[in-house]
Amino acid sequence: MHWVDVTTAKPRIEVGWREWVALPELGIRAIEAKVDTGARSSALRVFRLETYRTEGRPMARFSVYPHRQSTADARRCEARITGHRIVSDSSGDRERRWVVRTRVRLGLRSWPINVTLSRRGGTTFRMLLGRSAMRRRLVVVPDRSYVLGRPRRIRGERA
Repeated sequence: MHWVDVTTAKPRIEVGWREWVALPELGIRAIEAKVDTGARSSALRVFRLETYRTEGRPMARFSVYPHRQSTADARRCEARITGHRIVSDSSGDRERRWVVRTRVRLGLRSWPINVTLSRRGGTTFRMLLGRSAMRRRLVVVPDRSYVLGRPRRIRGERA
């Protein structure tokens, strides 16, 4: 089925409740994301987070494990901090998080999104794609997974 945004006449991408996405500006070729219509903000689970300034701009340096249930293949990332948010999880716990702006790629499309950097452990997915990143671009089919497929492997490298 084809979905079209009536305000822009652009086709929407049909996705499942979990998909493989890329964050090319952060050097992350593939990370499994939960497509979470219950979350307003997108979040990336990070570790070794440090902040610094370069040319007067606030920056974040952090690491990401792109593969669920694996602590191998850590990716070291850097991004400009665009702000911070107080985010509440489903149990009501609040956390102050830095926000960075980066591009997300799903299938053949990419666009800029805001992502909060979470140090909270114990989550199943390393990334949540929230409503603000999906707005006018995606249609979620909740009973399907990986509608856009799985990442191709490069010889000697995990996805």
